[in-house]
Amino acid sequence: MRQTMTSFITGVREAWSLAKPYFWSEERWAARGLFLAIIALNLLMVAFNVILTYWNRDFFDAIQNMDSHSAVQLLFLYQAAPGSLPMPGLVEILVVYVVIAVYAFYLNQMLQIRWRQWATKHYLENWLSDRAFYNISLSSSETTGIDNPDQRISEDLRDFTTNSLSLSLDFISNLVTLFSFVFILYAISGSVKLFGITIPGYMLWVALIYSLVGTGLTHLIGRQLIRLSFTQQKVEADFRYNLIRVRENPEAIALYHGEDDEMLSLTERFAAIRGNWWKIMRRTKALNFFTVSFGQIAGFFPLIVALPRYFSGAIKLGGLTQIQNVFGQVQGALSWFVGAYPNLVTYRATVSRLYGFQEAVTAARAVSRSGPQVAKEGKSLTFKNLTISLPDGRKLVDDTNLTLPPGEPILLTGPSGAGKSTLFRAIAGIWPFGGGMVIRPTGSALFLPQRPYFPLGSLKRTVVYPALESDVSDATVCKALNDVELPNLVGRLNEVEPWGQILSGGEQQRLALARALIVKPSWLFLDEATSALDAPMAARLHRLLTKELPNTTIVAITHRELDMVSSRRLSLTPNALANIS
Repeated sequence: MRQTMTSFITGVREAWSLAKPYFWSEERWAARGLFLAIIALNLLMVAFNVILTYWNRDFFDAIQNMDSHSAVQLLFLYQAAPGSLPMPGLVEILVVYVVIAVYAFYLNQMLQIRWRQWATKHYLENWLSDRAFYNISLSSSETTGIDNPDQRISEDLRDFTTNSLSLSLDFISNLVTLFSFVFILYAISGSVKLFGITIPGYMLWVALIYSLVGTGLTHLIGRQLIRLSFTQQKVEADFRYNLIRVRENPEAIALYHGEDDEMLSLTERFAAIRGNWWKIMRRTKALNFFTVSFGQIAGFFPLIVALPRYFSGAIKLGGLTQIQNVFGQVQGALSWFVGAYPNLVTYRATVSRLYGFQEAVTAARAVSRSGPQVAKEGKSLTFKNLTISLPDGRKLVDDTNLTLPPGEPILLTGPSGAGKSTLFRAIAGIWPFGGGMVIRPTGSALFLPQRPYFPLGSLKRTVVYPALESDVSDATVCKALNDVELPNLVGRLNEVEPWGQILSGGEQQRLALARALIVKPSWLFLDEATSALDAPMAARLHRLLTKELPNTTIVAITHRELDMVSSRRLSLTPNALANIS
């Protein structure tokens, strides 16, 4: 019980920490106003439910008394008995109730999308800031506890905002319903003698005991669903990610004839979905046996308990139906936990995933401030006490001091696995493991990795990335494409295609080099940027870069001997970076 209470408090605290930023953000007044308006409309619906219980009593009393006049008036007109408050007709009650219910739902949806829009922007900014997305990717999900960030931002945020509103409003409505009907139930229940003791308002105590027993048994039976629901979200996301991988790499899979392996991988991931789903099914079946029975019995239970008073003449038929309705409202409010349990289970898993993601992003952003520090000053590229490590602590470069002046091409060579690409990342300022200082010269720098990145959109956007299409003229882009020997793409600038899949590896690398011709950086860093090209083509493009970018210092990481006029070569060996010419 203590563990359950701790888990509940933790869940509430995590949910509040996720929800609070929006309601204290720059949109706080609109958010709070909408939320209060929705609460007000829900309270009005509760008030109309109270009115309906009295209308129901008067209507069935009229039927029992064969009073057709009163029955018809109660359907369409206001019925005012001497000395009593006017009773609206059923038509008026239903019309107003429907209008209130429709606008309560409409405003709920409005708040959902506003909240989700704000939260999505907030999470995206945190995920993309300080390279948190990159730092998270450097560690396995077992280490960080974070899998499928895309699913957490898209689906978990959607479910969190939707369920936060629905559950909180439902809880408030049930709380108001309880306080609205509890006194009515106490008043109309009468009293009963049990073991010589007179118990006033006995139906209220019956409802309380019935609901407490139901709530306790519901949690006892269904508590395992919280863990199973968390796992289900994970395995569903893993399966979807595997499908995306197949979609993004069709050519490589086809060339390897890897269809059988992909089928095996997808089948295994879906087997995890199926296996966990069966566990959910079995546990839900046991829970449903109880909750359905609990709900069905609750519908007849008050009638059976109140029948002795009806047969004794203490109450009329209208009073009996009113007791049934009011008891149902009180018992339903007290048993809110029973009915909402499946949604609470899903919500708890969603909160846990989002809270874990938020903590991982915060930690990843903090990591960005560690590792080799990068500063900009002067004209030379300087390493001061530079140490580069791997995530496991193994050092690739240890306490290195080196200065590379501008103006002359630089070739960085070394055996595979020595850490050339990691040095490339450290110079770019994105590697979080190690220490020391990288002093980059003032002016612009462009880093081209071995595998270029292609954003979604038109060919022109792909070429000018990360600049905006409007910042670069079509003529400039066409010239760059012709220079890197891609004239077949010149007429396709506005076409939107998955260019990362359509273009060959060599075409992708040539397109990336076109970006360099457009940007004209002060320093250009190439990490095996021509590895997919044949030697003559690679040599031509390197000569092109030297010719077209005379004011650019080119640093090329390569395994291949390049036909470049170079007076400086660096060699990276285990724990050492040194000049060799």
